[in-house]
Amino acid sequence: MKISTKGRYGLTIMMELAVRYGEGPTSLKAIAEKHNLSEHYLEQLIAPLRNAGLVKSVRGAYGGYVLSEAPEDVTAGRIIRLLEGPISPVDFTEEDDPAKRDLWIRIRDSIAAVLDSTTLASLISFKAGEGQQDGSYMFYI
Repeated sequence: MKISTKGRYGLTIMMELAVRYGEGPTSLKAIAEKHNLSEHYLEQLIAPLRNAGLVKSVRGAYGGYVLSEAPEDVTAGRIIRLLEGPISPVDFTEEDDPAKRDLWIRIRDSIAAVLDSTTLASLISFKAGEGQQDGSYMFYI
């Protein structure tokens, strides 16, 4: 399973909002500039996140977006499924060989378990190179 730019950039948006959780709205322009991404593309990605209730928009001169839930309550799995669709490495429903079908199911379930056990809070507190969480904020997409 390859996660497209929709999932990767959507996760970037959500991580940026998680870092600023409780501090007020963040503009897509600021996120786009920080990560050298297209603001127009981020605008397309924010709509499903807003429609699903994961983010709220704030209007006005100092408007932007905020998380609707605490970073520890939002998983990578929710975000990826919303933007990418179901998690599955292959269409195993058409698989004739039971051994291969079982393999595809186990791979799918393993990927889902990792995504569903990874919160925005854990992503933004990950420190590169140490494999531990310590409150620092370093992520690269």
